[in-house]
Amino acid sequence: MTVPIKSTLDPEQQRITGEALRGAVVDLIDLSLIAKQAHWNVVGTNFRSVHLALDELVTAAREFTDSAAERATAIGVSPDGRAATVAKEAGGLGFPDGWQQDTDVINAIVDNLATVIGRLRERIDATEKADPVTQDLFIEIAARLEQLHWMWQAQLTTA
Repeated sequence: MTVPIKSTLDPEQQRITGEALRGAVVDLIDLSLIAKQAHWNVVGTNFRSVHLALDELVTAAREFTDSAAERATAIGVSPDGRAATVAKEAGGLGFPDGWQQDTDVINAIVDNLATVIGRLRERIDATEKADPVTQDLFIEIAARLEQLHWMWQAQLTTA
């Protein structure tokens, strides 16, 4: 098939930006799946608040996935969110099988968020010159995920 969407970026800018966007799509899908798995399996004293906070994280990850995928499409790069691609390429730390204590869930989410944020920051750097528009999108995503990272950490902190 011929390329149906022509990019306004030059080929090298498109390659750099496309790789960053495809990676972000995979990581964000993975994050949403990790959070959903945790949502279904959390138990403990703080079940309800953790359960609801996981829904908030899933919603954010799914919205950001769509934004990154649509940006890829806009620059002529086909996003790949297939299960096999996510399983092979995602950078998240995953989530264990079975019931999980609320504090363990919080720790797992904090660690997974930190990993995804770290990879987003690498993509922010990579797209600085190649495509500042995509860089802005990554900055927006990182800012929100960092806010959620803080909120998740705060659930374990004792003053």
